[in-house]
Amino acid sequence: MPGEGRIESRVCTLTQPGHSEPTPTHGNSAAHREDVPIHKRRHTLHVLLALLATYLVLAYVILPLVWHRHEDRHPALRDAEKITKTSSGIPGDPVNIAFIGSEAALHRAMLAAKWYPADPITLESSLRIAADVVLRRPYADAPVSALYLYGRKQDLAFEQPVGDDPRSRHHVRYWRSSELDKTGNPVWFGAATKDVHVGLSHDTGQITHHIGPDVDAERDKIIADIKAAGYLDRMYWIDEFHVEHSGRNGGGDPWNTDGRLAVGVLENHRNAPTAAVP
Repeated sequence: MPGEGRIESRVCTLTQPGHSEPTPTHGNSAAHREDVPIHKRRHTLHVLLALLATYLVLAYVILPLVWHRHEDRHPALRDAEKITKTSSGIPGDPVNIAFIGSEAALHRAMLAAKWYPADPITLESSLRIAADVVLRRPYADAPVSALYLYGRKQDLAFEQPVGDDPRSRHHVRYWRSSELDKTGNPVWFGAATKDVHVGLSHDTGQITHHIGPDVDAERDKIIADIKAAGYLDRMYWIDEFHVEHSGRNGGGDPWNTDGRLAVGVLENHRNAPTAAVP
């Protein structure tokens, strides 16, 4: 048909490879293209500022604090035993408190906090405590039975009477670590409990003191007493020191704990006179 060739030629021209139709333009397209880079630059700036703030907090706050705590931890705390034992090897009271310092510093702190050194167990002291329990007479430094940690009985023991006779008392046994820190001080691992009455052991049938189950309260009391006396430099906690949060001691008495070990660093008070027990 006439004109048909011209129509086909026009169609072929429009569909030739590489040929594209012009894109419609709008009046604000140039401004739109400029807004995208500004938005991206602002986003990048915010990300960089956030990264910088994170770095500053990590480098100057968190990591130094973690490192300080790591360095402050006494080497004897790494593989510490957690449960005392009786002379028969039966599990005893849990270790729940520790102090870092010299023996003299521990003595001064406990005396200033009005805790009495326990008498050694002898025939005389055993007869006296028995008589005082029966007659309800006070015996502030009554002996405590031997428990074992690291294969040896306690190095020191202190107590604080409750009431008018030795049936009930706060008491703690301490074992000195063989390892020393960089200042030459040992750790004194303690098992603090409260005797609530005298009776027969549920395991052996022997006459013994029975303890109350809340050993955390005794731990916290000693820390509070020494802090109030002004002999606690600082302290920190070791969480999950005890994986098992409950158990029974050598007398068959139940105990419960939150699992934390209280670690106190003692003030030296080298020039202070030995505190006198009133």
